[in-house]
Amino acid sequence: MTQSETHLLDTNLESYMFDLGKKARAASRALRLADAKTKSLALSQMAKEVRTVSNDILNANALDMKVAHSKGLSGAMLDRLELNSDRIEGIAVGLEAIAALPDPVGSVDETWTQPNGLTFSKVRVPIGVIGMIYESRPNVTADAGALCLKSGNACILRGGSESSNSNHAIHRALTAGLEIAGLPSDAIQLITTIDRAAVGHLLTGLNNDVDLIIPRGGKSLIKRVQSDARIPVLAHLEGLCHTYVHAAAEETMALKIILNAKMRRTGVCGSTETVLIDRAIAEVFTPKLADALNAAGCEMRGDTDCRDLSTHIIPATDTDYLTEHLAAIVNMRIVDDINMALAHIDTYGSGHTDCILTEDNDIATRFLRDIDSAICMHNTSTQFADGGEFGFGAEIGISTGRLHARGPVGAQHLTTYKYTVQSSGQIRP
Repeated sequence: MTQSETHLLDTNLESYMFDLGKKARAASRALRLADAKTKSLALSQMAKEVRTVSNDILNANALDMKVAHSKGLSGAMLDRLELNSDRIEGIAVGLEAIAALPDPVGSVDETWTQPNGLTFSKVRVPIGVIGMIYESRPNVTADAGALCLKSGNACILRGGSESSNSNHAIHRALTAGLEIAGLPSDAIQLITTIDRAAVGHLLTGLNNDVDLIIPRGGKSLIKRVQSDARIPVLAHLEGLCHTYVHAAAEETMALKIILNAKMRRTGVCGSTETVLIDRAIAEVFTPKLADALNAAGCEMRGDTDCRDLSTHIIPATDTDYLTEHLAAIVNMRIVDDINMALAHIDTYGSGHTDCILTEDNDIATRFLRDIDSAICMHNTSTQFADGGEFGFGAEIGISTGRLHARGPVGAQHLTTYKYTVQSSGQIRP
């Protein structure tokens, strides 16, 4: 390819991306004025269409899976990519759940009146246009599109090349729902090119037509987006999730929870990657946990104290404690007390989801207070780190940052606010 041909391709791509931005901005104006009934109708019709074309979606996904296997994608990536009848029904149910949620647009956070008689209100409004960059999971196409629509935002979606066919099939169902409800199909746009340079253009903000970027994927994707973006980023980082088994944990419950937290779905970001065990119960509890995890097909990597208590456990390195395995692998470590557990999580955690198992409510209260993570849990599975489980209908990701939104990001978190001021004719002295 000549230099002039390369320049032409770059120019065409830039023009294509800027056109997406202009269309999204125009659609966002229509969505900002759309009422709750119209948006809910669109979402309900999307769910209906997903069910109607489920075979088309499955066939498209089969093509993606075939290519993914040939490329040797990891088990976690394959699990995230694969669709089946139950997962497609889950997409439809998620769309219906979002349709049934209260409309966040126009809701009033607070109202107050000043001594001079002016009444102030803080009112929820859409952000505008959201760019979403994600890997593997085709269900994110539906979740992101639906949540943006519910919150009155237009969106531009950039899925991974490995899920291209699946994303297109799902996207067609979404645009059909928009059209039936009389909303612009440009409200949910999918970048059709697999050219990676498209991401670079999106990160510039497309001449100020994109207001926010949300990346969802591996560490390298997040790092690139945060480094290159010229507009605000709402990051979904890796899930280095911990479960701490305190000395006062109920043994049977703790074993059941850890098996679920690690093995229910190993490829999700809420999967427990490290189990910390209180030294006071380690001699009894560790062998039982190791036997249970081994029977479930889980590899265990632990410190010397753990390995002394079970032959199932192989040596762990410091790197293991910093790794989101997303596989049937779990790290283990014995800690002296809650102070050591908190110090370990502070050192190795990603601020995603961390849990304590204990019947001591005072200790639980301290753990929940002192852990600096987006989601802090007591006596349950870290796999509940999911927007649907929080009652948000679905999530666009789990934000581990501290600004704007934290934890599962649902429709209400994709809004900003404005102030309205009502007066009876006052002027400022």
